[in-house]
Amino acid sequence: MGSKIKSSKKFKVTILIYGLVMATLIFILKFVEYRFFVKNLSLEIYIGIIAIMFTALGIWVGLKIINRKKVALDLPVKIDNDKIKTLKISNREYEVLELIAQGLSNQEIADQLFISLATVKTHSSKLFEKLDVQRRTQAIRKSKDLNIIS
Repeated sequence: MGSKIKSSKKFKVTILIYGLVMATLIFILKFVEYRFFVKNLSLEIYIGIIAIMFTALGIWVGLKIINRKKVALDLPVKIDNDKIKTLKISNREYEVLELIAQGLSNQEIADQLFISLATVKTHSSKLFEKLDVQRRTQAIRKSKDLNIIS
């Protein structure tokens, strides 16, 4: 969480700096009265130039944000095997948990693992007890928080 706060502050500082640079450019344009150098250009041209600069800045910042999110999503999660052993989750229960996390229904899990639907339900209920949860979504969230699944 600390790195998110640091990156958020860094991002805000970056935006502030670029905003100040753009404001400085506008001030310089106004100060020098660029239209005295090129008398044929109207005020709309200057507004258009500034709009293009801000659009380019927005595209650049957007690409930076998208690339940062891609990097954050690609970080591997280290599975805590000791926690799995501590909770006494069996290999088959772990397989069921992973398939639950993938969004499969009980019937799909049964078909994939070649076990009966009743067995999937038994494994699921034992998992819920061991994780101290009531629903599948809670089991997934708690498992991710405990670094049991990625």
